[in-house]
Amino acid sequence: MQKISNSFTEVTSTAKTAVLVDKKTSQTKVMLINLLVMGTLFMASKLFAAEVNPYEKNYKAQNTSNLVSQQANPDTKMYVSNHKDEDNISMLENGYDMMGSSGFEASDVAPELALQHAKAIKADTVLVYTKYGSAKTAASKIQLIKESAKKNGGEVDAKDIAADTTEYNYFASYWAKLPTPLLGVHIIKLVQKHQDDDEQAGESKGLTILAVIKDSPAAKAGLVRGDVLTKIANIELNKPEELSDVVRKFQGQKVAIEYARGGDKAITTAQINSRN
Repeated sequence: MQKISNSFTEVTSTAKTAVLVDKKTSQTKVMLINLLVMGTLFMASKLFAAEVNPYEKNYKAQNTSNLVSQQANPDTKMYVSNHKDEDNISMLENGYDMMGSSGFEASDVAPELALQHAKAIKADTVLVYTKYGSAKTAASKIQLIKESAKKNGGEVDAKDIAADTTEYNYFASYWAKLPTPLLGVHIIKLVQKHQDDDEQAGESKGLTILAVIKDSPAAKAGLVRGDVLTKIANIELNKPEELSDVVRKFQGQKVAIEYARGGDKAITTAQINSRN
């Protein structure tokens, strides 16, 4: 009996050891699996965040000269506003030019995503606008229910369809500070429309000033928004590139500027800046 008992005790002890080893091995496997899952989720969240930034996805560059901040690591500022047209003129007058913009419609998007994209493209400033769009239609709600059912294997998750159904129009403009301007005007070329629709529209003479940069040679010469530049140094101006060519040619010099204001012709002088 004693031998049997000892034998049984020995077997039982061995079995317990085996169970403990199996238990530790299982725990190790579970820990490894949890770490793997956490790592996968972390990477997926990073990739997902990068993919779904609507400001990046809907960005359209406006400036053809690959304009970016003059700073290697700009301290990008973000401002939220609702006066887009006035803001555009103000930014131009303060020596900035627009790099590009993002526009889209969505339900709920954090403005910080605009700042994130602005930093990525090396903008000095980003202006963010949000405007109420409309509530989702019945058709869009049905589509939302269908997508929820498809995602959950035929079942509709209440959390998915309880999301905010209000749509907003989002817009962001990205700006970079310009180098010291030679003259300091932003111009546009206007096209005159004739009353007769069958007659082709013709271009107006001169270049209309959209904005004058503060403290620039143009500002000191008394030029203002709406003035029409016609000549500089007796050279006619009818194309934007003609203005660029003439200010580069006469940089560092004082030149005569002919312009029109309210239909009246006038003349002034400006000391064109120079760039080394």
